[in-house]
Amino acid sequence: MFNRRKFIQASAFSTGAMALGQKYLNLPSGTVNKPIVISTWDFGVAANEAAWKVLTKNGSALDAVEQGVSIIEAQGTNQSVGYGGLPDRDGVVTLDACIMDEKGNCGAVLALEKIMHPISVARRVMEKTPHVMLAGDGALQFALSEGFKPMNLLTPSSEKAWKEWLKQAKYQPSINIENKLYEKVAPKKLPGNQYNHDTIGMLALDEKGNLSGACTTSGMAFKLHGRVGDSPIIGAGLYIDNEIGGATSTGVGEEVIRNVGSFLVVELMRQGYTPEQACKEAVMRIIKKKPETAKNIQVGFLAINKNGEYGAFAIQQGFTFAVCDKNKQDLVLKGKSYY
Repeated sequence: MFNRRKFIQASAFSTGAMALGQKYLNLPSGTVNKPIVISTWDFGVAANEAAWKVLTKNGSALDAVEQGVSIIEAQGTNQSVGYGGLPDRDGVVTLDACIMDEKGNCGAVLALEKIMHPISVARRVMEKTPHVMLAGDGALQFALSEGFKPMNLLTPSSEKAWKEWLKQAKYQPSINIENKLYEKVAPKKLPGNQYNHDTIGMLALDEKGNLSGACTTSGMAFKLHGRVGDSPIIGAGLYIDNEIGGATSTGVGEEVIRNVGSFLVVELMRQGYTPEQACKEAVMRIIKKKPETAKNIQVGFLAINKNGEYGAFAIQQGFTFAVCDKNKQDLVLKGKSYY
């Protein structure tokens, strides 16, 4: 049963953040923690390292987030992002990504095939077309016209996993299974098969005080062909407001879309919530709307405000995020959770 008392207490705590406002900030008055880059999951450490190289050379947050998540897209061993991502139930790897800068410019690609770096194609959409989103064959045609080279994204290990899945063809993803730290953080797994997908979302604040964000994924493993989650949708998987902060999400994208999650987190920060409190309130709204569904899914939010403060919150235990700033180069933190 849904714990109503626990929900009311948590909601009251989050709502109280409006009145407390800046009182919860850890930084001295007038101090901004910049540059800084944060990203979802423990594989964000490698992504942050690449982004940090850009930021320490006085590079833009936009360049940093593109370079950062590109590292994960190219790994081939990460079965939730880019090359090597697990395919849909037809055996086709389709990729989704979006990017957003400090001016509110944004670009996205949905269900893109044969291109290793959807995040870079998304940036080209933002900078070279009058559109925000391109999907499917149209996204591929545009990528090829921009000089991106087609390739087979299905690695032998992912193909093997798909063929094994076909024996039962049951769609029941486990929570946090991609997270290497999961066994230490939350040993009790919920029922499901051994495959699940976790997005990499990245947020950066550069030396000039500008924010940008990027989000990229291969989507849910063995999904219906053509399924698109929250990751490439501005306002759901990612949102940036250079006056306030930025947010990104990970987990079951359908629930994030239904709540316009990342936009919600940013708007809550506008009202005075700290990043963690804003992420928590967004999670609580998902739980309130679908308490029984929430017991068996994971959704997590990660946010940063204009002062360079960050926070995260998730439905289930096991959500981690990586931080890189002048004081921490490879820090992995556990996000707080409802369950």
